[in-house]
Amino acid sequence: MTESNPRRRLAGVLLLTSLVAMVAGTALVVPSGLTLNPYDSSAVLVAVRGHVGLHLGELAFDVVGWLGLAAAGLVLAGVAQVELVSGVRAARAWRSCLGWLGGGLLAGAGLAGVLHDAGNLAVTQLAGRPAAPAVGTVAMAVLLVAKWMVNLAGLLWVAATFAGAAGLPMPGWQRVAGVVAAFSGLAAVVLPWTTGTEGPTAGLEQLGYALHLPVMVWYAVLGGRYVR
Repeated sequence: MTESNPRRRLAGVLLLTSLVAMVAGTALVVPSGLTLNPYDSSAVLVAVRGHVGLHLGELAFDVVGWLGLAAAGLVLAGVAQVELVSGVRAARAWRSCLGWLGGGLLAGAGLAGVLHDAGNLAVTQLAGRPAAPAVGTVAMAVLLVAKWMVNLAGLLWVAATFAGAAGLPMPGWQRVAGVVAAFSGLAAVVLPWTTGTEGPTAGLEQLGYALHLPVMVWYAVLGGRYVR
């Protein structure tokens, strides 16, 4: 068990780095109108073409954020695996299993987020070719896949939060806070499904960001505890 302390500190550093990068990316996107609505692909291409540097800067922050989240999940899963292999008491084994599951789900969320950013990067390339045949249709398809990929990332993140709140070692109040945050994140994930064929509006997307904020705050607190 002596190995787990530096590993948890590493997970804490990765979590905090990831969350800071994500917040920085969001701070660039929302005020500049670069939320990339797939149902208005023509406007998206114009916006990206007019703010290429800003868009690429936001993508860089976002990629760092999602990769940091994936790495933190792998480290947490590794810590739980070490505990299982070292023979924890049966009363704690199920918590270690949930911790391992939560770490794996968190890593999956990070990878899904990176795929989301890959789609947005492809749109950047499309924005540089406005005269290409059917570029608007292709951009819409790429943006739709990217949007649903980030929705998948959110779903995996919520599942990781439920598993982590139950399995990772922490005070009781933090477990309760994790469950509450996970339900808030689940509401954010469900929102796009309620829009049917219309798709979420910009306002609804921003509401989703707000509902997912408690999940990010919970992981920031967890990361801070691990670093200390």
